[in-house]
Amino acid sequence: MFALGRLQVVAKPLPQMPETTAQLEQLVAPIALYPDELVAQILAASTYPTQIVEADRWLQRNSTLQDEQFAAAVDRQNWDPSVKALTAFPSVVSNLDKNLSWTRALGEAYVDRQQDVLDAVQVMRRRAQGVGNLQSRLEQRVSTQGSTIIIEPAISDTCYLPVYDPSLVYGAPIGVYPGYIYDPWYGGPYIAFGPAIGLGFFGRFGWGWPAWGFNWSRRVVVFNRVPFVPRGGIFFHSPVGTRGRIFLHSPAGTGGRIFFHNPAGTRGRVFFHSPGGTFHGGVRTGPGFRNFGGSRTFRGRRR
Repeated sequence: MFALGRLQVVAKPLPQMPETTAQLEQLVAPIALYPDELVAQILAASTYPTQIVEADRWLQRNSTLQDEQFAAAVDRQNWDPSVKALTAFPSVVSNLDKNLSWTRALGEAYVDRQQDVLDAVQVMRRRAQGVGNLQSRLEQRVSTQGSTIIIEPAISDTCYLPVYDPSLVYGAPIGVYPGYIYDPWYGGPYIAFGPAIGLGFFGRFGWGWPAWGFNWSRRVVVFNRVPFVPRGGIFFHSPVGTRGRIFLHSPAGTGGRIFFHNPAGTRGRVFFHSPGGTFHGGVRTGPGFRNFGGSRTFRGRRR
């Protein structure tokens, strides 16, 4: 861990960033056929992997809480609204925790390439619809707006969680994202549904189910009718072949906590960019990141 004034840099290995369209489609395949609101929650919550782990542990310890008591207890937790909202789906939180490397890759892709990620979701939905595996049923309503496919619960405050094999449901078999673990699905290349999940108890909280969705025309996640901006950890990525140049992006409002990834072979040249107005600049570091203590290079500049 290195300190840059008030900024913390934590050396921490991160999964390889999906760089091609096919890799992004493979990344979103496990969640692309969920209702819009749930996909939005997952994308936002994936930028807080530590909180996902905390929420999963908390759910295991508090499995006896029900209805209003459960929702009120969740509301008291110091988690992002997206993570709070996901607690209505303990199996989803558990899956995100179990596949933490995939979760972190999803969060990194969402922060860095949001529109591309949402385009990939739509591509996978069109594939599933094209082979007859995505259609309106008693559990869900599937509609289109131009080329955009929208998935909603058939009953506004009740969700039936889709269950499917992400390698088969889209027609021609696709590879599962490397390292992704899922329970084998023997029912065939189609979608099944779990039991009804009531969401009405979360409605009176600002982070509940109806607060989430998409503006598909702009390809952004929407929270309480405004674009959602992650405010947690920042994921840094250095694509293969960049000769050590690591381009770092910090969304507006992030708390200054940075998870820094410098793959083997990079030559220590780092570029920082913060559109939110905290700082930006560049520094060439030597072995052991000795120059992170530099002063003028990281002098803040507000916009």
